[in-house]
Formats: sequence, structure tokens, C-alpha cells
Amino acid sequence: MRSRGLSVWAQIFIGSLIVFVVLLMIYLVAAYENLDKENEEAPYVGITVKEEPEKEEPEKETKVAPSPSNPDIKVDYASTEWTTHGGDYFNRRYSTLNQITTENIGDLKPTWVSSLGGSGAEGKYSGEATPLVVDGVMYIATGANDVFAIDAKTGEQVWVYKPDIPQEMDTVCCGWTTRGVAVGDGKVYVGLLDARLIALDQKTGELLWETVVAEWEEGYTITSAPLYYNGKVYTGVSGGEYGIRGRVMAYDADLGFEVWRFYTIPGPGDIDGDTWPSDNDAWLTGGGPVWNTPAVDPELGYIYFATGNTGPDLDGSSREGDNLYANSIVAVNAENGDYIWHFQEVHHDIWDMDPTNPVILFDVEMNGEMRKGLGQAGKTGWVYLLDRQDGTPLVGIEEKPVPQDERQKTAATQPFPVGDAFVPQGVTEEDVKNDLDPAFTGQIGSIFTPFWDVPITLKPGPFGGANWPPSAYNPDTEYFYVLGNDHYMSFERSELSEFKEGDAYFGSVFGPVQNAPTRGTVTAIDVKTNKIAWQQKWDALAYSGVLTTAGNLVFVGHNDGRLIAFEAKTGEQVWEYMMDAGANAPSITYEIDGEQYITIYAAGNALAGSKHGDKIYTFKLGGTLPEGQVIDASVKISDSAKVDTTEGETVSANPDKGISVYDANCLACHGNQGANGHNGPNLQNSKVAESKEQVIERLTNGGVSMPSFKDTLTAEEMEAVADYVVSVISPQGN
Repeated sequence: MRSRGLSVWAQIFIGSLIVFVVLLMIYLVAAYENLDKENEEAPYVGITVKEEPEKEEPEKETKVAPSPSNPDIKVDYASTEWTTHGGDYFNRRYSTLNQITTENIGDLKPTWVSSLGGSGAEGKYSGEATPLVVDGVMYIATGANDVFAIDAKTGEQVWVYKPDIPQEMDTVCCGWTTRGVAVGDGKVYVGLLDARLIALDQKTGELLWETVVAEWEEGYTITSAPLYYNGKVYTGVSGGEYGIRGRVMAYDADLGFEVWRFYTIPGPGDIDGDTWPSDNDAWLTGGGPVWNTPAVDPELGYIYFATGNTGPDLDGSSREGDNLYANSIVAVNAENGDYIWHFQEVHHDIWDMDPTNPVILFDVEMNGEMRKGLGQAGKTGWVYLLDRQDGTPLVGIEEKPVPQDERQKTAATQPFPVGDAFVPQGVTEEDVKNDLDPAFTGQIGSIFTPFWDVPITLKPGPFGGANWPPSAYNPDTEYFYVLGNDHYMSFERSELSEFKEGDAYFGSVFGPVQNAPTRGTVTAIDVKTNKIAWQQKWDALAYSGVLTTAGNLVFVGHNDGRLIAFEAKTGEQVWEYMMDAGANAPSITYEIDGEQYITIYAAGNALAGSKHGDKIYTFKLGGTLPEGQVIDASVKISDSAKVDTTEGETVSANPDKGISVYDANCLACHGNQGANGHNGPNLQNSKVAESKEQVIERLTNGGVSMPSFKDTLTAEEMEAVADYVVSVISPQGN
């Protein structure tokens, strides 16, 4: 009997063990079945999970950011903290804090300024990151992808992490940068320029895991801030200028494995795959990068993002069709990545007029009914207002015929939103008379005018309209605040080179128009009508981002280093403060111990041509920071952080000094080999590039849209890069 009893218990134990194993297998299979079916085509990417050694806690204690546990989480406006890139899951960049108002803002003064030890201060870098503030700690990433945790009340360092970014990377578009981090589940998540996604311990900065999202050698990078939501981390990839196939991925926040993948360029047999040619593989290099951080509606269970340009950028001859989902707003299921709906802003784009501005969600009453709205500010100069449930227009959008060129396989119609454009959408004879060089004799056109082998000057162009700097929505005014640029651009088709992984894939030449001005705008758009409520203009790119608050305020940075505040209802300027570098990142606000703070990262920008720096400026009412006092936030380095010993040096795999300096300071605007850059003229046919003296003079004094490098480069470095430009890149060098 006793022996028989033992046998029964043994059987029960074994049976229970079998049930446990079976249930575990079912769970694991279900988890992996969430992967997109096209993920099977993707190469395996390794995940490295770092074991955390036992160690002493750092002096500064931090807490873990709250993690949504279900998709029904309520979306609150930002208040005492700034926990996501857009302030909340809707990306509204609005805070309910109202201690600082139009009445007392004259008393807003610096309370601390922190230097980040020169991180991201070289010419090739751009400071575009939005800081996050969670439980009194600020998290910020520089253009060099270094991540700093800083006491949000004092500006002192908590920890710093410095990744090993390959300095030989030559596939980075538009300046080395990152737009920020995500915080959740006890971790800080960062997308790196070399297309890795990493997770750091929120308390210590220790690397917990990293995964290769894509290969940078193939043209893929990550410049957007990731989004943490409900146990997943969402990120897209950049690199539309390199013939990539765009995608958005969701990763397990705890372990870093890929949960699902949505390709922004569908393949043959996929939904909307027929918007690409059936007789070639143009879809494989079709572009569709994602430059911005998604928004999420927990109630609907959707995430929303805008997709970038087609590939090749400016030559549509080989990709007949609308080329979905490039240049579109897309909604997908947040849990599994399934397609929900899309709206394409530009069909068959040949002008690089992609929507790089983050999507914003809002609720507004229209005609007695509460509507679930969505807004996105495009490079076209329009704000696209949609119902986020199904993608239909919230305010009218009309399809209208546009000029045609069969060689470019142009789309027959384009969407024209009802309402006001926030920048001019064409070049007129009056513009030629007032703005352009008296010797100008070229062709001009309006928005959607095609081009081929004869140069044509258009507006807004790739640097016009709204670029990446985030917009904001204020529920008190029901205004959508957007930064725009009135910018001339010349287009001309060139021979399309054979596609090669890692090489620029433009198909045409575009560049700034000699002596043409650039004007920036700050515009308030009424979301009920899509009409302009007010607008401010200045003679420089508007290239930072918007913060709006319940104090009836709108904060915007300026290229010259000013942080400026406007009255939210009227647009009247009520305050400004001059910093020591270009204010080309969005500001945020938060509250500690009953005091409201305003913070901005002022580090300059490679494309905006503004002065570079490395400081975080933080203000409060009655701030008493002595003039010139700066906290060195690079001093205290946690044992858990990786320290880059090459900091402050120009590092390049190329032994030639001139190439090294060029890659670090000039490549972002002028491109590899001096051509096909962004916002910089083609040096291969430039008169300035014909002599060292002219190059050095331009480096010293700057040009139309080029900053001076006299405070950035030494005389020896100027001499070296001038040698390189004249002997290798210039007409005689070629």
C-alpha cells in the first residue's frame, strides 16, 4: 500500500510537470506567432542581454516609471512630469502646469545650466533631443548618442552612458543626431545611429540588452525617439535617401526580442502592393523611412506614425504608381502590427516632400459632436486633419489635378486640404523680383510642378513646410501650433545610378538657390477650420519644436540661440532669453516641490547652420543662477557607464586629415564626395571650391545658409579640409 501510494504521487507529479511544459510551449508559440509574416524574410538579428553584476547603488536614488498594464489606460496631459517624447501618448506637447503665465513670465530666469562635456558639440552633430523627466530625474541624449541622467532640480549628473558608434559611418542623413529616449518598465530605451536599439537600467545606466534593428552599412539608421507603451518598445528606421525598405517594429520591453514588424513599403501580394510596378523590384528600395515617434490611442488600440519619402527620392521614372505607404499617415494595431488605415499626403513623391513631423492626436467638439482627431503638419505647407478612427478627413481634403510629366510617371491628382497653407506653395514673378538674384533666369513653378532635365525653382521644397521639429496642440485654444519654413529649392534630374547598398539613391540634384532668403514661421491653426489664427515670421529657419502650456504660453527655440515665448491665444511675443548655442530642440516643462520648470537642450544643428554647444538650460520663476555659472554634468561618471576615451577628438577611419574633418563637419550638408547632401550646394561644380583661399574664407565667415566655423575648427583643420575640397572634390579635383 505504501509503495502504491508513492507511485500515485509520482504519477501526479509527472502529470503536473507535463501540463506545465505544454502550457509553457503554448505560451511561447503564441508569443512568436505575433510576428508579422513578412518578418520571415528578414535576416536574424542578435539580441545581447547583459547580466547585471552586484554593485552598490549610485548616490542618487531613482524610481521606476509607471508601466501601462492594459490598453485601456487613460491618456492624461503632461503635468508634473514629461514622460514621453511628445509629453503624453497623444504627442500633444501640452502641459496643464500654469504657474508660469503671460502675466509673470518676465520673472522667468535660469536656475541651472549644465554642460554635457562637449558631447555632440562637433560640426557633424545636431542637438534635437527632447528631455524626459521621470520622478525628478531628467534623461537626455546628445547628437553623439550619449545618454545622460541628470537631477532635474539641480542639474547634477546621476549617470552617463556612452555607446560605441562607428565613427566611419557614412550613411547618416541630415546630421548625426537622436531625438530622444523612452522610459518605462525600469529602463531607458535609445535608438542609436548605427541602427541598434538598447535598453539601459533606469537607476544606474547599466546596459541591459541591445538588438540590431537593421544594418547601418545598408543605409539604415535610427534618429527618432522610441515609444514605450504597454510592455513594448516601438521604433522606426531612417535612411530614405539610401534606398531602404522602411519599417516600424515593436520589441519586447523586458528582453528586447522583436514582437512584430510592419513594412511601410508593401511587397507583391500585400495590401496596396499594386501601387508599385509589377515588372521590377522598385519596392525593395522604395524608401518610406519613419523619422518621428509614433502616437498611440489606448482606447482604440492603434498606433499612428508618418512615413518618409520614396526611393529614389527625386526620380519617379522607375516606380510608376502612388507608391504606398510612403509619404503617408498610417495606423496599425499596437498589439500585432496589423494594418488599419492610411492616408497618403503626396502621391508618387518626386520632391522629397515627406511628412517628417510627428502625428498628434486630440479630441475636439465639432458641430456638437466630440471627434477623435489627428493632425500632421507636412512639408507641403498644409496641416492634414483626419478622424483617427478611420483616416477620413476631419476638415475637407480635395483631390485635384496637377501638372504632368510622363517621364516622371507623375500622379494625376494630389490631395489639397481645405483651409490655409502655413507657408507659400510656389514661386511667383513677384518672388523673383523681390527675393532672387537679379541675374536669375531659371524656370519657376508651384507646388507639385514636375521637373526633368531643366532646373526649376520651387517652394516649399524639402526644407520648406514643416520638417521634423514637433508641433503641439493646446485644448484651451483648440489651436495646432506648427513651425514652418518658406524655402526656395532648385530641382534638376540627373542620371539615376545603379542602386548599391549604402550609397545615396537620389536620382536628381537639388539644392538651395543662390542668395535666396529663408523665412521661418510660427503658426497657430484652428483645428475646426484648418485656418490660420495667428502667425509670426522671422528671417531664419524655424527649426526647434513647440511646447504649449495651460499658462496661455507657447515656447519655441530660435537658430540664434533664443528661447522665445508667445501668448498662445494671440501670438504676441512676451519673453525671450539668449543662450550660447542654437536652440534647435523642443523645450519641455515639469514641476518639482511645487515649482514649475522650463528646460531646453541648446546644442545647435548641422542643417540649420546654427552655432553648436552642449548645454541644458533650465528656468523657473525667480531663478537666481549667477551669470556664467555652469554645472559640468560630465564629471561624475557611473561605474556602469561606458566611457568613450576619444571624446573631444575628430575620429575617422580615413587617415587623411582633410577627409576626416570634412566627414565630421561638412558631409551632412554637402554630401559624400561633395554632392547629394542636404541644404548645401554641390561642391563638384562650385566656384568657391576652386581655391583654398575661397574655401577658408567661406569656412571662416559662413555663407547664405552656412554657419561660420571659426569657433569650431582650428586653422590647421581649415587648411586640411580646404586642401581636400580643392584637390579632390572641386571641378579640377574631379
